[in-house]
Amino acid sequence: MFVHEMKFGKLPSIDHLTVEFFHLPATHWHGARSNKVAEVFAGGTTWNISKWVGNTYPVKTPRRLYPEAYGKQFGTIEFNATHYRIYSPEKMHEWAQATPEGFQFCCKFPQIITHFRRFKNCEGPTDDFIAGLLALGNRMGPSFIQLPPHFAPKHSDGFWDYLEMWPKELPVSVEFRHPDWFIEGMLNQTAERLASLGVGMVISDTADRRDAIHMCVTAPHVLVRFGGYEGHEIDGHRMQSWAQWMGSKASKGVEKFHFLVHEADSLHTPKTCALFSQFVRQESRLMCHSPEAFG
Repeated sequence: MFVHEMKFGKLPSIDHLTVEFFHLPATHWHGARSNKVAEVFAGGTTWNISKWVGNTYPVKTPRRLYPEAYGKQFGTIEFNATHYRIYSPEKMHEWAQATPEGFQFCCKFPQIITHFRRFKNCEGPTDDFIAGLLALGNRMGPSFIQLPPHFAPKHSDGFWDYLEMWPKELPVSVEFRHPDWFIEGMLNQTAERLASLGVGMVISDTADRRDAIHMCVTAPHVLVRFGGYEGHEIDGHRMQSWAQWMGSKASKGVEKFHFLVHEADSLHTPKTCALFSQFVRQESRLMCHSPEAFG
């Protein structure tokens, strides 16, 4: 299981920034809204953290039981392992069975599809990836496509063709990185097109790329990739803002909200998720699937 840290928009320090700098922009809804009560999930990017043994994980937890131990503490995982390798349905099913009912995997698309073949001639890898997703059963959350940083709108013909062919019953979101996607006219056009396909638009809450916190909601599932700073006071204000958003009219229509925490070495991630969970309960009165024993 790969350790993955979000370096997109990451600053070495946020000590020079204010709470106002991280203010959430206005929400822009595209497409129909759901009438269901939202489920909120919080989690990290890996379960393979040996230093969690003895605190987040029980004492003497062997590596083979890390998936089970993680599933008991978190509600979701940004499953980056599938970006580097397409796993067999048998292995995906094994991991799913190690987690409790209600747990959700957010699997990153294989790089052979997104980066190497750039969405063209990907029938074989796509079929294999889908087989793995289906093997997760009811632990399958929204998967997500992370576009390369240099992937601009002018490169996107194959991308849109690929999304048109993606099975509508499998929830998926897209993370855009190239600045041209966030130009006002292009952003609206992209959001409308995603909404017509039922595809989500990942929101990246990261310090050095505030354009990526676009607040466009294009599907009932919302994935927020949160670049945290290991307990920094401002992180608390940022998370409280998201919790308040979940309790506001702006979020009405969201069915599933995944808060995916990225922090250096993931050592502080359990406490970050626990604090976010507390804010969610306080500000929105929703239940958050996340660690309860920390914070």
